[in-house]
Amino acid sequence: MNVSLWFYEAQRSGKLPDNNRVPWRSDSALGDGSDNNVNLVGGYYDAGDYLKFTLPLSYSLNIITWGAISWFDGYVKSNQAEYLRSMLRWGTDWLIQAHPDANTFYVQVGDGDLDNNYWGPDTGIPNPRPSYQVNKTTIGTDAVAISAAALASASYLFRNNLNDTNYADVLLNNAASLFNLADTAQPRQIYTASLPALAGYYATNNYTSQLTFAALWMYKASGNESYRTMASNYFDQFNLAAQPVGIMDWSDQTNGVFVLGAELDPTNSKYATAAKNVLDTIINSGKGSPCTFTNGGLLWCDGFSNANSLVPAQDTAFLALLYSKLDSSKSASYTEFATHQIEYMLGNNYMLTPYVCGIHMNSPINPHHAGASGGTDINNINSSPATEKYVLYGAVVGGPDKEDKFYDVRNDYDQTEVALDYNAPFQGLVAYQLSANAADPPYVSITQPRPVVSRSSKMAGWLIAVIVIVVLFVLAITGYICWWKRDRIFNKSRRGGYGKTVSA
Repeated sequence: MNVSLWFYEAQRSGKLPDNNRVPWRSDSALGDGSDNNVNLVGGYYDAGDYLKFTLPLSYSLNIITWGAISWFDGYVKSNQAEYLRSMLRWGTDWLIQAHPDANTFYVQVGDGDLDNNYWGPDTGIPNPRPSYQVNKTTIGTDAVAISAAALASASYLFRNNLNDTNYADVLLNNAASLFNLADTAQPRQIYTASLPALAGYYATNNYTSQLTFAALWMYKASGNESYRTMASNYFDQFNLAAQPVGIMDWSDQTNGVFVLGAELDPTNSKYATAAKNVLDTIINSGKGSPCTFTNGGLLWCDGFSNANSLVPAQDTAFLALLYSKLDSSKSASYTEFATHQIEYMLGNNYMLTPYVCGIHMNSPINPHHAGASGGTDINNINSSPATEKYVLYGAVVGGPDKEDKFYDVRNDYDQTEVALDYNAPFQGLVAYQLSANAADPPYVSITQPRPVVSRSSKMAGWLIAVIVIVVLFVLAITGYICWWKRDRIFNKSRRGGYGKTVSA
């Protein structure tokens, strides 16, 4: 728990506080928002780079808050409640800044192309760092709605667990303003439809789950029945129960709607029915499920797990534990599933690796993170330096492949990327373990080094294409020569036969 919260400190942008625990993180990006005369200094860098996005940040804050509301005693037992408060406020304060008036919300800071061509410390972040907004005419229903959900859930936590009603009121007022913007700006659409230049980063496929999810959180935070009614109407209008079985993540909170709705509207069976259907289908690899299990037991969802494989497993385990509190008939099976995923993640796997940096000798040592690497050569990030300069304590990496193998290569971002949303469900899973007085995690008893694995050599795609073309060309030439020779022989025989002189 402690190191996971430390990771979020390592992602801080802006003017750092005096109690900063990350010695290699500096004050940075102090001009953010100046291009639009708004203060966007602060917040969190999204991953191993220096871009800031409100959509994945808001999703992460919401999931962390949801877990803390559910298992707050886990934070108390580990003496992490004040670190949790600090971590959340660093994010929620920035979301409030990103909403300078009722009709405006900033969704990104930084130029993706420029930033992704820089590899180095936060003291050299390249400029310019443009800021991008949605509003009443440049509409971004999805990003605004999930941010409303984040502030609403944080309001509930600060009011009921962190004993700060004044700040809870501030959060709820801003959540209500954002929800109103998401709900009333027409025509509703995803934010990357309005800002297509941003579509290469965090583009969702819908706004329907986010809007319904936000309405439920607004009800939980405010007690205003109109929000619960609105959520129920959205659920039916958007036909969420009939959606194909998928995975909850930053892009789609449909499964979260099912579980949260089952808690907040228990007399309306449609939520619980949908929650059980999706969780049973995924956990049991039922018909329509995109998921199975690796040989080592990791939930693997085709189309979701190919990169960042631990994310679907964590998010699904998180929802399973939340729902297990609501339905005693599912408690045992859902808890067993979630426990196996947690144990896999923390060392009970083929690689004998807890996929959290800095907690064990087998932990990943090459997370894809510019600041922690200590390097400045973007063309040689694996070897410059050969060993990561700083330990990125608490960071959850992307995870292993479908064969349960992990190669720990810095430029292999599918496996070694870190991000705000990777650690978000992990916070809840660890809080649950502490709350339940679970046994020590598997890595505590692992004394063997990580198995040595290497990828089989694969030809580059362009080389395979060239070889295929050459082979086809040779076959064509050979076929032509054979045809030409056969034709000559045939014609020669014809000329010889018809040219004979027949004696009388």
